Amino acid sequence: MPPKSNRRAGKILLTIVLSLLGLCLLLSAVSAISNIGLPQPENFDRIPSVDKARLAEALHLKAELGNAVWSGWGSTHFPVILWNHACEFLVGYPGQPPASWERVPEDQFDGEDYYRRPAADPQNFAVPVGDQWAASMTTKTETDAFMVATFREILPTPLKQVFPYRVLIQPSETQVGGVLHEDFHVFQQDSAPNRLAEAEAAHRSGDQYESAAEAFRAELKQEGVLLAQALEAGSDDEAAELVGQFLRVRDDRRKTYQLSPTLISYERWLEWEDGMAKYVEVASLRQAFESSTYQPLPAMAEDPSFKFYQTFNRRWSQELIQLRNPTGSGETRFYNLGMAESFLLDRLLPGWKGQIMAEDIFLEDLLKQAITGK
Repeated sequence: MPPKSNRRAGKILLTIVLSLLGLCLLLSAVSAISNIGLPQPENFDRIPSVDKARLAEALHLKAELGNAVWSGWGSTHFPVILWNHACEFLVGYPGQPPASWERVPEDQFDGEDYYRRPAADPQNFAVPVGDQWAASMTTKTETDAFMVATFREILPTPLKQVFPYRVLIQPSETQVGGVLHEDFHVFQQDSAPNRLAEAEAAHRSGDQYESAAEAFRAELKQEGVLLAQALEAGSDDEAAELVGQFLRVRDDRRKTYQLSPTLISYERWLEWEDGMAKYVEVASLRQAFESSTYQPLPAMAEDPSFKFYQTFNRRWSQELIQLRNPTGSGETRFYNLGMAESFLLDRLLPGWKGQIMAEDIFLEDLLKQAITGK
């Protein structure tokens, strides 16, 4: 017979194992229950009410605080397209849209008629509609359903029913910021159409750039680290010193690896186009978070994914992490770098937005001007 001490240890171990097994079963049950009611792919031929509320909140935020983010932008009124896998919906179009769009019967957005057409390769960007440009963005409902379906497809069968898919669901502030990001692209088109066209043309060099970038990823990462440090600097002098280091590292990298003018332009254009749009996205959410007077629309209280902008600090921390440790597509790094440069220009060269739409002016040029005076 085994000693009492061994039997006691065995009982303790068995109790621990059974407790852990019970905990796992409980968590699996809780997770499975929480997955009930997850977003499903839309087959609607109209905008769901929750997505109407999110769009209305984005436009409300722009109207109330947009000019504090970018003078003149908050006063603009551009059409918006929301889309799911089945339909595109056109909101706020002045007059009658092209014949491909039909009025959505027995439904309105903010008291006005809106329009739809079958989805045909929709995208998140600024898109032409007749003689207008519209900000095009997928609905959050569709995005959430896509994320859940994608993970369900790649997970092994035993995990499909118990995986906590709700961790994939982003707060509605992500959708609000995304609409404003795409809306700012329309503002770029309205303010500097030739520049936006050049920026779009630069994307054609993406594959060539990614091939070249294999040799200098460490230097690109260092640039992001320096910008993140500058954003966190305790004084303007410290921020300016770190910006100077960033510019020197960037200049040395381009010389060392003999980047062609085409690839240098690729970097500069993506920061101008998508970096500034991401800046507007994040800066708008910051304004809503920091404002003592801004009130979201009452309908947002019915949206369980809306956090009343109180998670902004977490979002900002994530942006700094992305700067230091870039992930995702190659183009995404320039969204982050351009956003960081824009916030630093707010600090070091407050009038920069009056120059950036002019020909041959890029964010890095204005940073150099901010720290050297020329």
